[in-house]
Amino acid sequence: MIPAAFEYVRAASADEALAAISEHGEDAKFLAGGMSLLPLMKLRLATPTVLVDVARIRDLSYITDAGDHIAIGALTRHRDLETSTLLAKECGIVASVAAQVGDNQVRHRGTLGGSVAHSDPASDLPAAMVALDAIIVARSAAGERTIAAADFFTGFFETALNADELLTEIRVPKAGASGFNYQKFNRRAQDWAIVGAVAATVAGTKRVALVNMGNTPVRATAVEAALASGASIADASMSAAMGCEPPTDLNASVEYREHLARVLVRRALDASA
Repeated sequence: MIPAAFEYVRAASADEALAAISEHGEDAKFLAGGMSLLPLMKLRLATPTVLVDVARIRDLSYITDAGDHIAIGALTRHRDLETSTLLAKECGIVASVAAQVGDNQVRHRGTLGGSVAHSDPASDLPAAMVALDAIIVARSAAGERTIAAADFFTGFFETALNADELLTEIRVPKAGASGFNYQKFNRRAQDWAIVGAVAATVAGTKRVALVNMGNTPVRATAVEAALASGASIADASMSAAMGCEPPTDLNASVEYREHLARVLVRRALDASA
């Protein structure tokens, strides 16, 4: 439970962070709240030789109204999402999901950008980003680019971020203060979700995404299509596991996760209605 040796660099700005990551190459990792990376390092599942600490870059912590969307700085902590009056009014699902991440200690240290960039399929907020069709903003020495959430999560702990890029902002639509719900099943409140289901209404259309039902956050397109064709919530929810490849582990079998997906999607849709 002791990480491998590493060098530590503290960046005071995004430019400093990008310079450090360019200097040290693919063996370097950005460190924000550390709620996702440090446990992997303790288990030697991640062994970066250099950690570039970006947690003190204050310019990357904000929640602002950007007209047709809400812009959230990558270093905005879960607790700030949870208590944001702007999010509660304009995109309540983000605040609601953030309130269910881990425990108080995790929410006061963990950041949205860290959770998204870590790309853990058992994490709560990445699924919300997929359901919302969020836009991920990445910056490198070459400039800035945007990536759709549907294209951002590419595999287990893998994203479309290049090695020299820093995630700087997440843009979410103004989905409103109602019409959403998040359901998750876990053994203890601070545990990762065995399965989770996000239901949100965006531009009048119901969106559904699943936690821990594949190598990435999964959009439950079969459920969405069934609802759009007029199916009842009960009938649409039966398609929740369609196209998914849930893992088998000590917590649940494939069959149990598929059952949970159907149950939790139905509950989330009922509550969001």
